Amino acid sequence: MPPQANALDVSWLIVAAGLVFVMQVGFCALEAGFVRARNTINVAAKNLIDFCVAGAVFWLFGFALMFGAAPALDDSGTTGWAAAFFVFQLMFCGTATTIVSGAVAERIRYLGYIVVAALIAGAIYPFAGGWAWAGLDGGNPGWLEARGFIDFAGSTVVHSVGGWVALAAVLVVGPRIGRFQEGGTPPQPHSLPLAAIGAMLIWFGWIGFNGGSTLGFDARVAPIVANTMLAGCFGGLASQAMAAALSRRARVDALLNGILGGLVAVTANCNAVSAGEAAFIGAVGGALVPLGVRLLERLRIDDAVGAIPVHLFAGIWGTLAVAVFGDPATFAGTWIQQLAIQATGAAAIGAFAFAASYLVLRAVNLVVPLRVSADGERIGLNAAEHDASSAMQDLVFAMEDHFQSGRMDAPIPVEPGSEVEPVARQYNRVVARVRTDTRRMEQTVEALAAAKSEAEDASRSKSAFLANMSHELRTPLNAVIGFSDLLGNEPFGKLGDPRYKTYAEDIRMAGEHLLTLVNDLLDHSRIEAGKLDLHEVDVDIAAVVRRVGRMMDDLAKSRGLTLELHLDEELPRLRADERLIRQILLNLVSNAVKFTEPGGRIEVVGRLEPDGRIALVVADTGIGMERKDIARAMEPFVQLNDRYDKSHGGTGLGLPLVKSMVRLHGGTMTIDSIKDHGTTVSIRFPDSRTLGAAIEAAD
Repeated sequence: MPPQANALDVSWLIVAAGLVFVMQVGFCALEAGFVRARNTINVAAKNLIDFCVAGAVFWLFGFALMFGAAPALDDSGTTGWAAAFFVFQLMFCGTATTIVSGAVAERIRYLGYIVVAALIAGAIYPFAGGWAWAGLDGGNPGWLEARGFIDFAGSTVVHSVGGWVALAAVLVVGPRIGRFQEGGTPPQPHSLPLAAIGAMLIWFGWIGFNGGSTLGFDARVAPIVANTMLAGCFGGLASQAMAAALSRRARVDALLNGILGGLVAVTANCNAVSAGEAAFIGAVGGALVPLGVRLLERLRIDDAVGAIPVHLFAGIWGTLAVAVFGDPATFAGTWIQQLAIQATGAAAIGAFAFAASYLVLRAVNLVVPLRVSADGERIGLNAAEHDASSAMQDLVFAMEDHFQSGRMDAPIPVEPGSEVEPVARQYNRVVARVRTDTRRMEQTVEALAAAKSEAEDASRSKSAFLANMSHELRTPLNAVIGFSDLLGNEPFGKLGDPRYKTYAEDIRMAGEHLLTLVNDLLDHSRIEAGKLDLHEVDVDIAAVVRRVGRMMDDLAKSRGLTLELHLDEELPRLRADERLIRQILLNLVSNAVKFTEPGGRIEVVGRLEPDGRIALVVADTGIGMERKDIARAMEPFVQLNDRYDKSHGGTGLGLPLVKSMVRLHGGTMTIDSIKDHGTTVSIRFPDSRTLGAAIEAAD
């Protein structure tokens, strides 16, 4: 007890203790705002239980471990300073304890956290505090205190101790599920406004934290409070600026934690620095916070609220700043010697706090897991640990059930008067609309399936009919062609009237034409049914082109047309179905003859292109067609318009058959046409079918 403590001193100590207790409220609000909604009740409960545990344990034996004797709480013959001192130190113990709560939020078990709180309040804080503050009540000083270690209000004894234990607990418990998942986003705060209220309450309580550390009401209090306020202001500004430089965003969490970082940094030296120095110390402490957050993220250490950068990193800086900016009259030597003492104290207390808490928590975790189950973490600790919920959480669970089950046949419950009632009602409207649209889509799909089945049946029936009829027609047609040819040749003598021979020739030509149509129908039905197989051989393309030229030359001349063939010398062979290649050329040249006016020209080209593909091109100077009609010309059984010459008839299968046959070979077909100027059809086969190119590739 200070020798001249009076009632005013005791009153100030009690008021200061009350202000520090407000910090407990602030920590509760800050952490509840930073975590997700499903964990807010758990955070509040931990902030209450840790103070209860700290109060009980610190009174039972923690205070005695720290100061060498039990507190004299029933000494009514004095001013009551001893009891006030105990209450004030109890608030400090509670503050050191509650720091851990935020760091391990959202995944530590409630009972596990009680173990952590008891460890801090009953052992770590009393021992560390005794080393630095054992002589505050007039008793023997601790070993660090005796060496000249200065920590006026607890940058190390309170805040760094809490930060070191938080670091150990975070390493033992591990990060939250998905926190560092590749491509994931960090969990978002539940309510930054609530966190801001918490930060301001903590700031307000810091008036008692630092101002009350004088342990009496005297002229030192006002400058200490002024330094504390300035450090908080500049800490927030520096942290905001540093976070903006790192992320290009004005992050609110950085502002809040930066204020606290500045307050932590000035706590060790607020009694021995000027206002400008306090502002600078606070600014550095605030700037360290976003840098510390970035460092922890790179190390994949998950601190839910940023407690470690705020209390540990800024606390170490503030402790070292005593030697740089403090009053040399209070030093145990030069400022360099004092800096060594400050570093020794910070390191000794840090090593003890971290090692002791890590070893104990690791051992406890082996016996009783400190972490909640994965399912408990996913549903939130409100429900998993306390069987507590909220309207928002109930809504989320109901929507998650819809998602997991895939069933949306029932609306979710609506809690009248709750903040989520409009959301739930709107969601139910969406669900009802989805159900209606789903039923409509199911009916449409069923109708489409039925229509598809009917269309496939009709297509199969059509293909079967065409195939059967083609076979049935080919036999009598061949007979008609054969007998008409026989009659035209008159092997058994003259028929008499020459017109009989002419009629026989007409019958033969009509039969051959009809047989061609039947063959086209048969090929079309086979292709549609997927039953037309390629019989591949090494095809001499030049020979096929010349043969087609001979076959079509008489017809072209009879129409007054010129048919020209242009072939590359030493045109390579093509791996293909020779009958289909010949049919492709016959169809294209036949079309060219049909739709080219007398005096026109038809050109057939066979060439090897630079990329190794063989190309067949049929060009004419005929009537052509408009660009919009090209696609229709490729459809089966389509005749474009009355201007086209019908003298040779046709089924409208010529171009569609060519296209299908080319595709069977893996080739491409392009048509360029200008109305009244002509048409050019280009066929290109894959270079893998060019035998000469394949041989060169193999070489």
